[in-house]
Amino acid sequence: MSSYGAEAKPRMGFFTDTSVCIGCKACEVACKEWNLLPADGLEWTGHSYDNTGELSANSWRHVAFIEQDKPLRIDGDFATADGTMAVDALEGGGAAPMRWLMESDVCKHCTHAGCLDVCPTGSLFRTEFGTVVVQEDICNGCGYCVPACPFGVIDRRELPRKPEDAPLALPLLGSKEDGRVWKCTLCYDRLKGGHEPACAKACPTHSIQFGEVDELRERAEQRLAKLEAQNWNGPRLYGHDADDGVGGFGAFFLLLDEPEVYGLPPDPVVPTQHLPRLWKTTALAAAVMFAGIAAAFAGGAE
Repeated sequence: MSSYGAEAKPRMGFFTDTSVCIGCKACEVACKEWNLLPADGLEWTGHSYDNTGELSANSWRHVAFIEQDKPLRIDGDFATADGTMAVDALEGGGAAPMRWLMESDVCKHCTHAGCLDVCPTGSLFRTEFGTVVVQEDICNGCGYCVPACPFGVIDRRELPRKPEDAPLALPLLGSKEDGRVWKCTLCYDRLKGGHEPACAKACPTHSIQFGEVDELRERAEQRLAKLEAQNWNGPRLYGHDADDGVGGFGAFFLLLDEPEVYGLPPDPVVPTQHLPRLWKTTALAAAVMFAGIAAAFAGGAE
């Protein structure tokens, strides 16, 4: 953001409080409507209310549904070490504990973004708000950014093939019709106009909270302390720590279980973090190899 000078704005982001998410998917719908995202072609599977499945080029918000045999709150008399309820607490006809974990996932807008590091065209850039955005008119569809994201957020869009289309009738990979990468922009166009992102605007429970990242972090700490005081089962902050493997998230979460339960990596690290060390090792190996070759030629000349 320092490159923006006086035009730099406070870093903006999301704090998603999953304890009040009701799984209504209003955020998914609002995101698709505002950003004119195409349909995913997904159908009702019958396995879960989570028919989106994951973030993709066409789904920039994904509401996860996780059903657990755990209580929402822990009773100190019956709680076990893993957060479940002791068997004797259920005797006498009591119902087994159960809770829904619902979480609206989104691009994390990392402080150290691997996708941004590897983009060869400058299509990915950091805005004056500290968010990471793709310029679709510059993206050439190389896809380097896709494996560079430790969260599997950024994805390349492929248009569905129509049965009547011949293979050669499809647009070439990397053309402006398909092959480019897409992800959440944190509604950059709305931010520039002084408006909050569409998903946060549509959230009826304020599970998705938008604002300055520093302020959101303070709010998240207060919310965590409140849930812990009320004996909620397993509350924790994810992406809140500025000293983690990606330098902290611009969009972080309050979860009610381990990150893996939500399909999130427990300790994400930006892949490009080790590049300086790798380049030094490569340079050293090359120097040793050339020294060996030189010594071999020198020995042969004698």
